Amino acid sequence: MIVLGIETSCDETAAALVERGPDGSGRILSDVILSQVADHAAFGGVVPEIAARAHVEALDGVIAAALREAAVGFASLDAVAATAGPGLIGGVIVGLTTAKAIALAAGKPLVAVNHLEGHALTARLTDGLDFPYLLLLASGGHTQLVAVEGVGRYRRLGTTIDDALGEAFDKAAKLLGLPYPGGPAIEAAAKGGDGSRFSLPRPLLGKPGADFSLSGLKTALRLAAEAIAPVSETDVADLAASFQAAVVDIVRDRARHAMGSFPTRDGGGTLVIAGGVAANQAIRAALNQETAAHGFRLVAPPARLCADNGVMIAWAGAERLALGLIDSLEAPARARWPLTELAAAGEAAA
Repeated sequence: MIVLGIETSCDETAAALVERGPDGSGRILSDVILSQVADHAAFGGVVPEIAARAHVEALDGVIAAALREAAVGFASLDAVAATAGPGLIGGVIVGLTTAKAIALAAGKPLVAVNHLEGHALTARLTDGLDFPYLLLLASGGHTQLVAVEGVGRYRRLGTTIDDALGEAFDKAAKLLGLPYPGGPAIEAAAKGGDGSRFSLPRPLLGKPGADFSLSGLKTALRLAAEAIAPVSETDVADLAASFQAAVVDIVRDRARHAMGSFPTRDGGGTLVIAGGVAANQAIRAALNQETAAHGFRLVAPPARLCADNGVMIAWAGAERLALGLIDSLEAPARARWPLTELAAAGEAAA
């Protein structure tokens, strides 16, 4: 089956086509992403109104480019999938409404995809994973540790009680005068810094469970910077390195707790990392060590597929379509949509 996927939940306008074989294997036919980073950089973060307007202006062209790249027309599609939430509601509406129009005009099924499920299932496309596995989803808007037990079957082991990891990186970068997006900026600055110079807290470190808390770390970073103001280039590098070192310790500890509560099979377990923060090499290196120590393996899809993209939406749509999980044209756009509210095939039929 061939599925068109549309992603507009934040500041990437994306469309892609994937093909899912009868054995569950997948193939990417096209992948087009138009980033809006330059549009939002001056504001230090995503401005919802600007993002929605940019999606309106760009989406038709992005979809057309994806179809051309795949050499596929609407008539050859088996379904149209689009992010229906969670995300910035204006952008979600643009993508979902466009998908509904294509589905109606072409006479194809619609699959309203949960953005988080797109991230959760990507490793099945890239690495052929079987269920179950652990997922660390770390992005600008979400930080969760989830047991992925099947399509539509998710058990949340931990989440952030304040800032998401990507949000914390963005805020830390802004505080240090570094550019947006903050994750790559902090990582680049940290490479030349001393991560032991500033003693920053590690909230919830060693505590039971797998929840995250990052607002206290962000506050401590601000206080450390204010105490030595005005900061030099060396100070900024050391602050960035100290902040990143604290985040790495937190992520490692929380993943350790999640792995400890996740039943493994004879071959061990798998931890998948996804979301934009998954591109951070210091976090990847720490998780590689931690997973190996606990009999797990770490799986990280290619960086392009860790951030928001149309491939993950098309693939999640194909996975749901294969189980007969399709949606009506009345499917709502949602700003909030927890993974735990999704229905699996058996639940949908009940």
